[in-house]
Amino acid sequence: MDRRELLGMLLGMAALLAVFRLADRGGGAAECRSRSFPVMGTLARFSFYASEAEAEKAGAAAKAAFDRVAAACNRHDPASELARLNREAARRPFVCSEELWTVLQHARRAHRLSGGAFDVTIDPLMRCWGFYRKHGGEPPDAKAIAAARELVGLDRVRFDDAKRTVFFTRPGMAIDLGGIAKGYAADLAAAAAVRCGVRRGVIDLGGNLRFLPEPPPGAIVYSVAIRRPDGSGGMAAGLFTASPGSAVSTSGSYERYILYRGKRMGHLIDPATGLPGERRGSVTACAPDAVTADWLSSAVFLRGGTLAAELRRQLPGVEFRFTDPDGRTSGADGAF
Repeated sequence: MDRRELLGMLLGMAALLAVFRLADRGGGAAECRSRSFPVMGTLARFSFYASEAEAEKAGAAAKAAFDRVAAACNRHDPASELARLNREAARRPFVCSEELWTVLQHARRAHRLSGGAFDVTIDPLMRCWGFYRKHGGEPPDAKAIAAARELVGLDRVRFDDAKRTVFFTRPGMAIDLGGIAKGYAADLAAAAAVRCGVRRGVIDLGGNLRFLPEPPPGAIVYSVAIRRPDGSGGMAAGLFTASPGSAVSTSGSYERYILYRGKRMGHLIDPATGLPGERRGSVTACAPDAVTADWLSSAVFLRGGTLAAELRRQLPGVEFRFTDPDGRTSGADGAF
């Protein structure tokens, strides 16, 4: 792991640390026990209000859920199921496990609801722009972007729901579940912790926050701070609250990016244009579950307040916070 990857992992925890600094002021008797470890290319953190034995048991069960999702969905691991799908699905229909198929169904729903803003077939454009390399080079030219766009589009993938298969209609297509699998894993981990008897705390997977069904001791909600998008590590102005059992995810261009002639180009690429999103702030999505919050923040970062307003009409319990580069935050359908 290089220095930039480690820094991104540590910064991704900033919002969670703010949550628990505030919650601890409630003065409850239970102790907050935390555990951190790398997984799925980021840093996971469990923070549970529980006894040592309960926290240990819940942490092991939650980590097992993460590991299971990583084995299915990590495109960077050549042994993962998704990597095998990407190698084989242009030659013949690939039969998916129940785990991978479930994540793909979430991705299909996200694509439909977002009007194509969220598209897991973005992989060829990610490779074209160099976001899978440790260091980016010069941006691709228009011809290279156009060629990559010909390999992007969920409508170019054939899904057989009865047989649970995936087939790419064009060689060179590939799927990247990075914008949705972490949220799915956070939901599974939270469910695993609850089955172990832990009902207060937070699952944090690289900034994807999934709150357990009961609030911290002495509180009725979880308080969340959003990190400033300028990369300083500070917190944006203002706090907001999240209900127990809900989830929060933030997307921006300040962690994964390439620099070209002093211009920062973030890793969130609009499938409609083949270009990185130009927003310089961040979008935070609040939703009833982490898999939804995960893709919502990415899609709305690319398309802005108009899509946010439409998604709020379609999805009960969804809200957004828009944060500008100076740390000013607006709610609802604001823009920056």
